[in-house]
Amino acid sequence: MKYELVVGLEVHCQLNTNSKAFCGCSTRFGNPANSNVCPVCLALPGALPVLNRRVVEDAVKLGLATGCAIAPYSILARKNYFYPDLPKGYQISQFEEPICTEGMLQIDAGEGIRDIRLIRIHIEEDAGKSIHDIGDDTYIDVNRCGVPLLEIVSYPDIRISKEASAYLQKMRQIVKYLGISDGNMEEGSLRCDANVSVRLFGDEEYGTRTEIKNMNSFKNVEKAIEFEMQRHIDVIEAGGAIVQETRLWDADKGETRSMRGKEFAHDYRYFPDPDLVPVLVDQEMLERMRQELPEFPEARAERFVREYGIPAYDAGVLTVEREVADYFECAVAACDDGKTASNWVMGEVMRTLKEKYLDISEFAISPERLGGLIALIAKGTISNTIAKQVFELMQADAASAEDIVLKEGLAQVSDTGAIKATVDEILAANPKQLADYREGKTKLFGFFVGQCMARMKGKANPQVVNEVLKSRLDA
Repeated sequence: MKYELVVGLEVHCQLNTNSKAFCGCSTRFGNPANSNVCPVCLALPGALPVLNRRVVEDAVKLGLATGCAIAPYSILARKNYFYPDLPKGYQISQFEEPICTEGMLQIDAGEGIRDIRLIRIHIEEDAGKSIHDIGDDTYIDVNRCGVPLLEIVSYPDIRISKEASAYLQKMRQIVKYLGISDGNMEEGSLRCDANVSVRLFGDEEYGTRTEIKNMNSFKNVEKAIEFEMQRHIDVIEAGGAIVQETRLWDADKGETRSMRGKEFAHDYRYFPDPDLVPVLVDQEMLERMRQELPEFPEARAERFVREYGIPAYDAGVLTVEREVADYFECAVAACDDGKTASNWVMGEVMRTLKEKYLDISEFAISPERLGGLIALIAKGTISNTIAKQVFELMQADAASAEDIVLKEGLAQVSDTGAIKATVDEILAANPKQLADYREGKTKLFGFFVGQCMARMKGKANPQVVNEVLKSRLDA
């Protein structure tokens, strides 16, 4: 292909503060329309905004996590434009002096690690919401007005659509690890606009860019960028010129369509907000935020391999989500067996979460209870097979694994006498298979094991069964 894709992303991350950026109204999602409002949200005359300190702290944390320079002095500005869901007629944001600048995010889209540079991270407030699906009219819900956002702007360093998806997934992972956002794209907590252009390979100048909006999943970001790239190429090859504009992604039709001409910064007539003082970040606050940063996925995965002796692949899977990594560590503390805990969390726990559409915070089995179950396997009280049965019971019973085993009579049978009697019964009931085994068909050993375990309802100690069977069959 003779054309090169050039993409920069603008990501809006909604912060999970309890109150809005410049007033005390709730940010709770799903409340009745126009119920999370006050004179400040509605821009009533005389209402004055006051900056939420937590918003500044979250911005600093994200800046530190992405290697940004943190400005000791930054300005809140008014971004002026008219839209029905913006009661003030302007949006409080930052322009010339943002709080975080010149950061970097490392991604791996399957072709090795690449650095995607960040131009800036700045504070701003969200606008309201226009509702078009109630009859023929448009309704306005201003609940979202003033909800705090961080806008993260990258340099145009992305060269394939998968890198855009990888960048977004990495950013989502970081904000979730920091605990500043739930990163939910479907609910709009993480929103992405892509600035797309193409140029001939080897060219230094960027082509004319278009901005794509309305992408609510990682896969849609990839599809939209790929469609727009091909559209640019088709227009150029046909002798046309790309028009700088904002386009909407239509997921149902798999295409972008023109929305409006692309605004320039001067169109918004930015100026410092006269009602808000400058944002000051002193050294004490900076160090306090630095101390509150979590252990990030890469470092945590390396520690899991080192401390718990699990494979790097397991550690990578377990650290994708902070809550899963925390769950795993609590389970290990309760059973002192990293590898078995890893197998159970990656296997039965994640399978159950996927089947029941649960987050791990909603899972009925606490990590301490799971650790107790694993400890019973290690002690030989129950087999792996019985453990899976106990695991299912634990989801509906709040008792410990040990109490459930006692209550249900599921303790493993290791009594050699009882197992010998069962083995003798199985061999007597299957003379043909016994003869075949002794004639060299040794694969039948598994058949006899299965018969014994079935006869003892899975409660026999498999190791003892194997030992007794071998001695009987080889006699």
